[in-house]
Amino acid sequence: MQRTIRTRGESVVQGKFLEELSVGRSAELVRVVGEADIEAFAEVTGDNNPVHLDADYAAKTSFGERIAHGMLSAGYISAVLGTTLPGPGAIYLSQALRFKRPVKIGDSVTARATVTEIDEAKARVTLATVCLVNGKPVVDGEAVVMVPRKAA
Repeated sequence: MQRTIRTRGESVVQGKFLEELSVGRSAELVRVVGEADIEAFAEVTGDNNPVHLDADYAAKTSFGERIAHGMLSAGYISAVLGTTLPGPGAIYLSQALRFKRPVKIGDSVTARATVTEIDEAKARVTLATVCLVNGKPVVDGEAVVMVPRKAA
């Protein structure tokens, strides 16, 4: 049984109950990072590090060009967890992250979450999380979320 919730007008978000999840189940989304995404992230968070916003400054760094905030990619993981797997009602308890490579403007980022453990007693699910660019991890880690149960 899928849960369907309408958000922001016509968007439909579907998720899973704890009882519908199984180890190995995964979901992903793909986003292309644009200049506007980086600028919006900086505006919302206040992280105005010039390596993200100033091309001249970034050209003098080891990256040679502007890079996206690492937490922007982490936000894509949050989107997978909050909208698809498990989906609406899931509550983040923890997220470990390792940043491996930079994400640049124009990169296509695939964020994936895979169920690795289910704690039925506590209604908690552990997921391996990763963001990939050209098949290579740019961020990886592990998330733990609380997941809604089916009504009795």
